Amino acid sequence: MAGPKAGSKIKIYSYKHNGQLHRVWENSLVLKGTESIVIAANDKTGVIESDGRTWVTREPAICYFHSSFWFNIIGMLRTDGIYYYCNIGSPFVYDAEALKYIDYDLDVKVYPDMTFDILDEDEYEEHKAQMNYPVIIDRILHKNLDYLLHWIRQRQGPFSPDFIDGWYERYLTYR
Repeated sequence: MAGPKAGSKIKIYSYKHNGQLHRVWENSLVLKGTESIVIAANDKTGVIESDGRTWVTREPAICYFHSSFWFNIIGMLRTDGIYYYCNIGSPFVYDAEALKYIDYDLDVKVYPDMTFDILDEDEYEEHKAQMNYPVIIDRILHKNLDYLLHWIRQRQGPFSPDFIDGWYERYLTYR
């Protein structure tokens, strides 16, 4: 699997464990694309929900996907700082249609001061029962939640100082 080419535009598809399409981000600009890492940016991008509702993102965002980790990270640049929204989900795959991953409901919201909240634990438990998540998937997801929280606390990867700002500067060169 080759990654998308830097400078290209891609769609991002999020699915649920049962294969149902969950959400589509219409237009993201690839800043770095390899087999293992995709870093993309978007601003005021159209999003389509599974029920057909649409909305538009409010601010510039840098999106980080890795093929070895069961999470992805979105750094949103707001006037009062960088907020992160982290999805616990499968590693990404990329094909000619889009970058794709399975969303497993658990999310982490990180504030500019690097405090965080774990979100949607009830939704995770509900979907785990409804869709019969295998025990091994449950273990992998919780282990990767632990990795993600470690990255946040240690300011690693996209949480390191200047990561989001640096990639946003690169994004601006394409505009």
